[in-house]
Amino acid sequence: MVLRPPVIGAFQFITIASLRVRQLTAGCTPRLDGAHCAAVMAQMEVAAGKVHAVDEPLRAGREA
Repeated sequence: MVLRPPVIGAFQFITIASLRVRQLTAGCTPRLDGAHCAAVMAQMEVAAGKVHAVDEPLRAGREA
């Protein structure tokens, strides 16, 4: 069981972790060591602060 940090809401924690699961199952390299399934690894990464939400979504064709 991965404990959610108190500074992150439950919905946001699960949303970010589920998006990270998609990345991990697509072949992205985990940011933490260990042999865990993608769901647990994603939750661990979010709890450790290795993965977080972006304030503004990226858009294709957007000028820098």
